[in-house]
Amino acid sequence: QVQLQESGPGLVKPSQTLSLTCTVSGGSITTNYYYWSWIRQPPGKGLEWMGAIAYSGSTYYSPSLKSRTSISRDTSKNQFTLQLSSVTPEDTAVYYCARPYIASQSEGYDYWGQGTQVTVSS
Repeated sequence: QVQLQESGPGLVKPSQTLSLTCTVSGGSITTNYYYWSWIRQPPGKGLEWMGAIAYSGSTYYSPSLKSRTSISRDTSKNQFTLQLSSVTPEDTAVYYCARPYIASQSEGYDYWGQGTQVTVSS
């Protein structure tokens, strides 16, 4: 079974860069044709897709966050990383890594990390 685990600092200062790592076990992040996504949920709000990195290494970003977001990977560690620059308190959220379904008739995600709280505060 695929498992995902987020890790990184829980507190980030405004204007700094938020960095989180998702460690994947039970499956390779390079296996065709899976994608690996970052999703966040601010307090009291819905889920927001941030971006994803494909098995090939190609990246995709939400238009609203593209200018501040970078997703990368370390295939030797089976990890992928989120960097969100110039953070403000509005970036406070629970951050999840997740794997979307690849079946064309499916939607959503088949695996999720447990989520990690990140607070942006001085």
